[in-house]
Amino acid sequence: MDQLTSTASANDAPSLINAGTIGGDRPGAGPQTRLMAVIAVARHHGLDLHLEDFRPALNETVPSPASLAAWARDQGLSAKAERVRWKHLFKLQGSERPASPVVLLLKDGGAGLLVGSDAARNVIWIRDPAASSSDPAIPVDELRLSQAWDGEVLLIRRLRGDGEGEQRFSLAWLMGLVAKEKWSLRDVSIASITLSALTIIPPLLVMTVVDRVVTHHSLSTLVLLSTILLITTMYETLLGYARRELVQVVSTRVDARLHLHVFNRLLGLPLDYFEKNPAGQINYRLMQVWKIREFLTGKLMGTFLDMFTLVFLVPLLFWMEPTLAWIVLVCAVVIALVIMAFLPALRKVIGKMTIAESEKASTMVETVHGIRTVKSLALEPQRRSEWDERTAKAGKLKLQAGRLANWPQTIINPIESFIQRGVIMIGAYIAMQDTSGIAVGGLVAFMMLGSRVTQPLVGLARLIEDFEDVRASIGQVAMVLNNPNETAAMQGGLRPKFQGDVTFEGLTFTYPGAKLPALDKVSFEVPAGTMLGVVGRSGSGKSTITRLLQGINREYSGFLKIDGVELREINLTHLRRSFGVVLQDNFLFRGTVRDNITAGRPGLTLEDVIKASRLAGAEEFIERLPQGYDTWIEEGSANLSGGQRQRLAIARAVIADPRLMILDEATSALDPESEALVNANLTRLGKGRTMVIVSHRLSSLVDCNLILVMDKGTVVDLAPHRVLLERCAIYKMLWSQQNRHLDGAMGRPPPLVPVLAQGD
Repeated sequence: MDQLTSTASANDAPSLINAGTIGGDRPGAGPQTRLMAVIAVARHHGLDLHLEDFRPALNETVPSPASLAAWARDQGLSAKAERVRWKHLFKLQGSERPASPVVLLLKDGGAGLLVGSDAARNVIWIRDPAASSSDPAIPVDELRLSQAWDGEVLLIRRLRGDGEGEQRFSLAWLMGLVAKEKWSLRDVSIASITLSALTIIPPLLVMTVVDRVVTHHSLSTLVLLSTILLITTMYETLLGYARRELVQVVSTRVDARLHLHVFNRLLGLPLDYFEKNPAGQINYRLMQVWKIREFLTGKLMGTFLDMFTLVFLVPLLFWMEPTLAWIVLVCAVVIALVIMAFLPALRKVIGKMTIAESEKASTMVETVHGIRTVKSLALEPQRRSEWDERTAKAGKLKLQAGRLANWPQTIINPIESFIQRGVIMIGAYIAMQDTSGIAVGGLVAFMMLGSRVTQPLVGLARLIEDFEDVRASIGQVAMVLNNPNETAAMQGGLRPKFQGDVTFEGLTFTYPGAKLPALDKVSFEVPAGTMLGVVGRSGSGKSTITRLLQGINREYSGFLKIDGVELREINLTHLRRSFGVVLQDNFLFRGTVRDNITAGRPGLTLEDVIKASRLAGAEEFIERLPQGYDTWIEEGSANLSGGQRQRLAIARAVIADPRLMILDEATSALDPESEALVNANLTRLGKGRTMVIVSHRLSSLVDCNLILVMDKGTVVDLAPHRVLLERCAIYKMLWSQQNRHLDGAMGRPPPLVPVLAQGD
């Protein structure tokens, strides 16, 4: 640090800050400096971030602390935004130990990197995020820094072990999620303890009124007791409101964190999981989160708070009348034992009912998604029959579970009635037998307090019954979220700048559960900027090649390299954003045409959208739409034709100017006119890019630089169209099958035309 001190003095700091040396107004600085600061800290931890990966919040011109922290967390770092004071900066960045740089978020929207401090001299060292690590840092004192900084910092560090997003979904994880609200829970506990203590006062006042005020006709004592009761009621009301408010805050926070975690884990699941599991079943299982949330922040928390009452009331009950207190406790234990005796059978039925409900939900969602096919083929009777069958099965199991749960309730009811009514009879008998024992007022007070004690004890017993249902729900959600995900591959790995050279070296891949490999020792090389066509019979491995290129399946042997870098070493998010992909059936989101085209790059302008639309041949029909680029696309793209949807998908794929493009049967579902428009643009689209075009229509591939012929998962040939016609038997056969109508067309007689017979 002494060397740094010699380069600039503390007195120079204000001019350096105000001049824009640290996130100021110089060209290229401003809001982007915050992103550069996060990139610099990430690089310190061995991760390489890119500006294009940042996704700002809606209508956010300056990256907010929350957006920056979320970006860092998405890349596999631990990040949080805080507001600190000057003295805390010395703890964050000590002079005697190396520490991670701290991002200081400045008032003008810029940022600086805190890289060192000297408590003895009361200065810190700040570096411009755009500067190199060899450039000297700037010493700044408290007065000068306060002119540009108001206390906001972004703390970023490398995760140790599994981050929160990687932890398995379980009851222990859920309890840890609730425990994060420890400070709010502490306040709730204090309020609950105070309320529990206050619940003792009204029964004791009633006891005093019955035993003394009524007996001695003391009006002054009655007024005093009434005043105390009024004050106690006011405190109870205020504390009750405060506790309910705190519980609501905790519930809202837990609910938000829970749903954010669920959705992030869902997005991290690989594509093949969604291909193998029905959408309705996945949706039903995830919807069980609502039941879990209600249990955690409702019944569980309510019962836990009511348990504080026992700390005060149980000792008081034993002090007032031990015999009656033991009766209340024994009855509560009997209730718990009855419920626990029915739990194994109830758990089994609830498990079957949950599976039946998921199957029913799967039928519903599948029917909604395929309603066009259902209507066109008149499949309503078949779908109705399946729905009736699964509804009947689920209803039968639900009735069975309800009947089974009704038995413990039937047994418990008399015990609860005895606690509420029978205890007073026993208490009256004890009072008559022992004149020195409990008095009439004490008996009334005991009944008031006893009901308060019974409620949490019975609630605790019933909580065990409710837990079985929630445990089944946790298992359902875990069946989705605890599957292997792509999160690690999306956060780590290399981020090379692609040129487009693709190489397969002895690659073999077999789908899980399949006996034969989909690709068997495939080897070929495609130079950068090549337009590659891929043809072959059905099942020859054409689409498998595109899946591997996108990193959808990564469990292969051999090598798949892009520009010499093995694909499994590349950051998965970076890889997929480097590809522009157009499929046979492309999904368009509900929203405007512009929103769909910029779906992958929300920060792009209308000029970029028009340029991409022109390149995809979509500009003409977009301008004819009612609101042009602001035309709303309905769910399922019902207001667009197939060709229009396809050209919008191409515009969406090329707007980011990818170096590699994949068109997987992109024209197979189009009418001849739309296909001709798309094919006419292929040469223009492929300029400067590597394009992989999978198609069963060979006529659309004749202009490709190279055509790869596949058969039974192996490479048959790789050459231009004219060469393949001469030397590749499979390609020649496929070409002849698709173009046989051209053979001998000139030599065939004209078709017969029917003529209507004319009478005389």
